Amino acid sequence: MRRLLKFLHTMGAIGLMGAMACLIVLLSLTPPPDALAGYALMRGAMGAVATWIFLPSLALTLVAGLLAVAFHPGFREAGWAWVKLATGVLVFEGGFVGIQGPMQEEARRSAAALRGEIDPATLTGALAAERNTLWVILAVAILNVVLGIWRPRILRLPRSDLSRPA
Repeated sequence: MRRLLKFLHTMGAIGLMGAMACLIVLLSLTPPPDALAGYALMRGAMGAVATWIFLPSLALTLVAGLLAVAFHPGFREAGWAWVKLATGVLVFEGGFVGIQGPMQEEARRSAAALRGEIDPATLTGALAAERNTLWVILAVAILNVVLGIWRPRILRLPRSDLSRPA
């Protein structure tokens, strides 16, 4: 079980960080909203990456990590694992609020503007803000990888009576 959870957690992290890198590249290549056809195309691609790669990878990483902490007593006593859990929650929250939601919404709105259903002037074009959010969340995700590999002795929590052999 431990190896399976480690494998799933690692695969999720690879997909998550790869999706963020892909989104950063797409954001840097996205034309301004006044070039509506290209803008809508790139926003649709970003919405697809956020929906089909970023979100499942985020869920897999989080669930596998939580299950690993639940099943492995050594992780419950290690301070690095708790720091990793806290920063993982930041990645999860930032991923939903700063990446997933805005990218899906802007993809939907740009497609609607391309069809003539809404005024193209209402498109946000907040590319720099989204790029900055991605860089911050990517940096926190890299910190999580470093913590998982290096496993520093940040804080050693006392063993609970439940985890001690009888």
